Amino acid sequence: MAQPLLLSKDKAKRAIGFLEEEYKGAKYYLNFKTPMDLLVAAILSAQTRDIIVNEITPELFKKYKTAKDYASASESELLHYVKRVTFPENKVKHIIKTCRMVEEKFHGKVPDEMEELVSLPGVGRKTANTILINAYGIIEGIPVDTWVIKLSYRIGFSENKNPDKIEQDLMRIVDKSHWKDIAYILKAHGHKICHSTLPLCSRCILKEICPKNGVDENR
Repeated sequence: MAQPLLLSKDKAKRAIGFLEEEYKGAKYYLNFKTPMDLLVAAILSAQTRDIIVNEITPELFKKYKTAKDYASASESELLHYVKRVTFPENKVKHIIKTCRMVEEKFHGKVPDEMEELVSLPGVGRKTANTILINAYGIIEGIPVDTWVIKLSYRIGFSENKNPDKIEQDLMRIVDKSHWKDIAYILKAHGHKICHSTLPLCSRCILKEICPKNGVDENR
């Protein structure tokens, strides 16, 4: 594979500015009302389409509201509500184990510190950033999901594949005021234009500056 072409810092900032303007309404995509709702929804969302998670969580959130509710539930009870997600059995186990830890170690409150969040089973840095940003308004970093990984490489923001290194690369070129929404902006761009297999490069607002890493040059 050819070495990816990285944008200069000035060009990268220019590209981000274009994206921010084009997708200024982009926001987090899972529905929730409380930090506990968000924690559970985020665990369920791994490798599952957002629409599926948003379809099943209203009934789930009516039944279970606190860490104690989930910690006390049986796996079969929870499976009744979440069986449409991928790997439901594993996710149910994670939810119960995580909520037991929240109840016992954090007195039933979803933590609002990075180190405490990543200590929970099934919670990595991406999910921790998501919870801090969307539940508590705390901006420490940038959530790096599949779309962020894919587009950061393709557009030339990062040559890394490791999510933590990609996050560091983005934090150097994205103004901190946009750390909270750049992941959702990139996802929106991926859905609309920069598709996984057949990106619509001729219609892209970045077509003059994007190096199109990994894309057929004839597109």
